[in-house]
Amino acid sequence: MSHSTYNKQWAEAQSAIMDLLQQELPAEPRKPEKDRLAAFQFLATMYIKYIQIFRRLEQCYDQIVHPQKRRVLRHVLDSVMGRILELKHEMVNLEFSEYHYFDDVLSDLKLTPNDVEIPVPRHFINERAEVLKERERLLGQILSKLGPQDKEKKDEIPITFDEAIRLIQVNERARQGRLRSKFMREIRESEKIEASKQHGAPTLDQDVAATRIQKIWKGFFQRRKTKKERDDELIFIGMAPPPHPPVMKNTPQALAVKTEQERRVTQKIHENEYQQAIVTIKDKIRDGEGPDLKEMMMDQIRQWFIECRDATGKFPEFPDADNGGSAIIFKQKDPAKLEQELQAKEEAKGKKKEKKGKKGKKKKGKKDKNEKPKKKDDDEEDPGWKMAPSVFVPNINEGNVTYTGVWQTRDESKNLSQKHDAELIKEEKRKEVEQEIRGQVDELMRTELKNLKAAVDREKSKKGKKSGRKKRKKKTGKKKKKKDKDLTPDRTIESLYEELVMQGIIVRCQPVKLSDFIGEYSYLGTTLRQADIEPMPSLSDVRRLVTEFGILPMGSAAVHEKAPLTKSILLAGPRGTGKKMLVHAICNETGANLFDLTPANIAGKYPGKDGLRMLMHLLYKVGRALQPTVFYVGDCERMFKKKVPKSDPTEPKRLRKELPKSLKTIKAEDRILLIGTSRSPFEAELKPFMGCYQRIVLIPRPDYASRHLLWRKLITKHNGVISNMLEISSLAKVTDGYTPGHVVTAVQQVLTDRRIRQLAKRALLAAEFITPLARIDPIYKEEEEAFKAWYAKTPLGRKRAKAAKGEDNGGDGGKKGKGGKGKKGKKGGTKKGKKK
Repeated sequence: MSHSTYNKQWAEAQSAIMDLLQQELPAEPRKPEKDRLAAFQFLATMYIKYIQIFRRLEQCYDQIVHPQKRRVLRHVLDSVMGRILELKHEMVNLEFSEYHYFDDVLSDLKLTPNDVEIPVPRHFINERAEVLKERERLLGQILSKLGPQDKEKKDEIPITFDEAIRLIQVNERARQGRLRSKFMREIRESEKIEASKQHGAPTLDQDVAATRIQKIWKGFFQRRKTKKERDDELIFIGMAPPPHPPVMKNTPQALAVKTEQERRVTQKIHENEYQQAIVTIKDKIRDGEGPDLKEMMMDQIRQWFIECRDATGKFPEFPDADNGGSAIIFKQKDPAKLEQELQAKEEAKGKKKEKKGKKGKKKKGKKDKNEKPKKKDDDEEDPGWKMAPSVFVPNINEGNVTYTGVWQTRDESKNLSQKHDAELIKEEKRKEVEQEIRGQVDELMRTELKNLKAAVDREKSKKGKKSGRKKRKKKTGKKKKKKDKDLTPDRTIESLYEELVMQGIIVRCQPVKLSDFIGEYSYLGTTLRQADIEPMPSLSDVRRLVTEFGILPMGSAAVHEKAPLTKSILLAGPRGTGKKMLVHAICNETGANLFDLTPANIAGKYPGKDGLRMLMHLLYKVGRALQPTVFYVGDCERMFKKKVPKSDPTEPKRLRKELPKSLKTIKAEDRILLIGTSRSPFEAELKPFMGCYQRIVLIPRPDYASRHLLWRKLITKHNGVISNMLEISSLAKVTDGYTPGHVVTAVQQVLTDRRIRQLAKRALLAAEFITPLARIDPIYKEEEEAFKAWYAKTPLGRKRAKAAKGEDNGGDGGKKGKGGKGKKGKKGGTKKGKKK
């Protein structure tokens, strides 16, 4: 697409943002919403609209080549990402569930599930492409030093000498038989050719031969035409898959991909030109306008000295750099008022210090007798739901103001190549040069003011110097902080990284993307919840949740610092549901390092207490230096089991205490995420388990729609051909209870190289996949019910159960239970109970 197309798309996204900002920043404060359903509908609508804006902005940022526009776009894009995460956490706190269903909202907005699919921003990887290539090269060099890693060899079954001779004889006889049959076939074909030459071919009349050829050709042509029309009709009504597009260089799709890649190359060229222009324009402004600005500022400050001297009878105190320096002087204020303001600020600082001391004394003393503990009124009405203040909405509004003020009405008819605008650079750099010169002028004028004061009154200058020294001592005292002891002060990050790779703790990610996790949208989620039935999430919901809690915060540092912090995620589900695949997908989509802390992987490494301390130090030192970082713990429920067999050599409880402690040290600026996977979470102790993992992503076995999509995608991916002979719907129905991993295994076993070569003659049948599936045990309903029961015991599951009971009792959201507890201690409450 062209530059104008992406500019229009950006304008549409900004107009949608303006409409949402009217709801986000209302003229009057919004009243609390008492109806939880209405509150969720409001949140869900805003959430979906922000996702649509995010999709447009992400595409614009990926393809717009103007460097200054990209900076405004990036600021708005990060803010919209953060706002989506804020709304997600609001919905989690409102519904007490990580999974939400929007089918009714989508139908109201006339949207499809594909319209609200959250894309993974491409700039997460594209902007760090060189860094990731260098890291991959370094990782490859380190792994090459280790040599081929010997996997566990299966026990070889020994055979006797006679058995070995017999095995060789059988294979040799089979080889000779195949060779003899080949020779005999060639001899028979040669005999047939000689016989036909001797007798001669029978002749036909030309008209009869032509009629036969026409008959055969017309029949063949009509059958081919009829088949093509039938196939086109089935594809049109959705009853048959579309054919594979031919691999050609000049197709529209190939040209579109090529254009997108060329635009990314142009982005880098324009960015380099922009960075060079910033340096040259700033130097020109500093050299050309700098001396005049400096003289003008010094004259203005000297004039201010004289005016203050005439108005107050003494020279003023020069404003500190923290208060803005001489920038305060240039505001249109009377010199006497300015002097009073500066004195008032100094007095206010002294009063604050006094108040702090008094507050400390009050806390240490006893409570006032007049103070009475506040009692909760049991009959008080529920105040209702009110949206928490947003951190990202002001940033969105700021980006919107920048767009409307600079880019909305800017004439770019002459800027056909979309290069940087020199006038905008001059405006920005002129302010920076002015601030730099102001700092230099302030230092010079402070010394000049001291000299003036010394000439008029030496005593005042001495007092000023003493007070200045005291302030400096106080400031230096506040800055001192205790630092954690560094166990590896003399080693570089590269050497520590190499050590962890050699130990097998930092591992290479498998080349998978989040789009490889296939799953269909759940179309009945809202309907089932309205019928008081808690639906199992679909695989599409799992993919959305992993994007929101894992990929978006880890990919952007600006979003991670301000968005609600997610430190740890638990992926729980039966075997083969794709838990480990999702871990690798998060690392690939964000460019994160993967640290494998599975008990079997760290067994025997860094032994003892000192070794464990060193391990945790290395993990967080390297993880913080090379963030984003993912700590992966497989079979994490073993860490929190009550009893572990003594014969287990992996010591699964080794990190039980250290891991939760270290999570508390993760701050907003640390893009570190702990991900645990578990196929039997109900075997662990619930309280410490939930204390370690903040968010739970329950991955179920796929439903019918997801299985239907899985079979189609996987067969096509493994070079299979879906024809009318292959009944996908029957396969999806029969494989109820099988996971995506089971389906992948069956497809790989059936679609061998030999079977793929035979597809032209013999089409695939559904029965071929039944044999490999019969060897695999499916996931039965009992296991799925065990996961449901375990999830109901988690903190969020219990809150949801309480809220559901409260609604059933009369819509008080669980207040009746609370009220009952409160009335037990009251006299009135006991009397009422006796009367009843």
